[in-house]
Amino acid sequence: MSDARVPPRHAAMNQFPVAGGELQLGGVPLSRLAARVGQTPFYAYDRNALARRVDELRSALPHGVQLHYAMKANPMPALVDFLAVRVDGIDVASGREMRVALDSGMNPQEISFAGPGKSTAELAQAVAAGVLLNVESSREVRLLADISAQSGWPARVAVRVNPDFELKSSGMKMGGGPKQFGVDAESVPALLAEIGRLGLYFEGFHLYAGSQNLKPESIVEAQRKSFDLCLRLAADAPAPVRTFNLGGGFGIPYFPGDARLDLAPIGENLAALQSEAASKAPGAQLVIELGRYLVGEAGVYVCRVIDRKVSRGQVFLVTDGGMHHHLAASGNFGQVIRKNYPVAIGNRMDSTELETVTAVGPLCTPLDLLADRMELPKADEGDLVVIFQSGAYGPTASPQEFLSHPRTVEVLV
Repeated sequence: MSDARVPPRHAAMNQFPVAGGELQLGGVPLSRLAARVGQTPFYAYDRNALARRVDELRSALPHGVQLHYAMKANPMPALVDFLAVRVDGIDVASGREMRVALDSGMNPQEISFAGPGKSTAELAQAVAAGVLLNVESSREVRLLADISAQSGWPARVAVRVNPDFELKSSGMKMGGGPKQFGVDAESVPALLAEIGRLGLYFEGFHLYAGSQNLKPESIVEAQRKSFDLCLRLAADAPAPVRTFNLGGGFGIPYFPGDARLDLAPIGENLAALQSEAASKAPGAQLVIELGRYLVGEAGVYVCRVIDRKVSRGQVFLVTDGGMHHHLAASGNFGQVIRKNYPVAIGNRMDSTELETVTAVGPLCTPLDLLADRMELPKADEGDLVVIFQSGAYGPTASPQEFLSHPRTVEVLV
């Protein structure tokens, strides 16, 4: 019988080896990597971990289902370049991200651009580049028709659909009900008629119902509903459908009690959908769009203890990093009730001398919290605090100018 008083623990963070008591990234001991970087704090992303994740997905997904990287999760150019030769396409959310994707060498035909507020300049950039635009309003369709007519360049479009359902148990719901994302499913037929009338190059549909989901049955249900909706909408399409982008939503374990996502039922479901598409929508390609799941577990955030102090019996490790670099780990990026990310003392991985500590940053706010009363190896000034699961939504999702502290750096090892 289990003891209900035992609190849940974090999933094992075994994606990086440990040798000589130190975490190893890219085969380099953490203390040596910090010296090589030349400063703390920093983010480090491990090539081996990235490649393994892609390989795991390729093994689990049926052959022929395209794997796209959603660059908003981590737009570091070196990382994008590394993934560009391992995935089938890149999905971007701004003109700046599009430039990074183009610089990576990815074929523009395999780059798509989504976002509810694309500027006229961004639309023109995308048409000039030849990327696929996931249109989210009739305004975008009209502007693209004007841009195409003036330039003589074709405008490739897919319709981003706001479905009449959501991804159950997702950390962030991006479909169902009133949403700023996409076109309400019931309004899509009229928009498809406008796309045909204006002579745009229609290619398919894009749905993204939610993110950060650890329940395979929820993902399977959303993919099935997304596929069925695409089939219904295809009846009104002005051209044969070439792409069904079913989105992503695959989650990674961040908090105590989280279990890793089981890919097997998702792969089985996609194989069934792929078989169905072959008969009901010949020529249509199924696409899975993943960001966090590809890169989240391959990265760590590393900061250094600069002070150790005790306040009324509670031990505080004051570090040179904090919420300005890693807003998510501080609990201020979508968490309703704050929970600790997995944390370690990276140069004391084998230590058995443990204590309960709170790790904080140098900012003048109580929100600057990296680990709240966690049991960790005893740490002193100069030791390295490591936050796992930091490969996604790190520096670009954080207020790095807050209080004018130094910015962090990123390395790919």
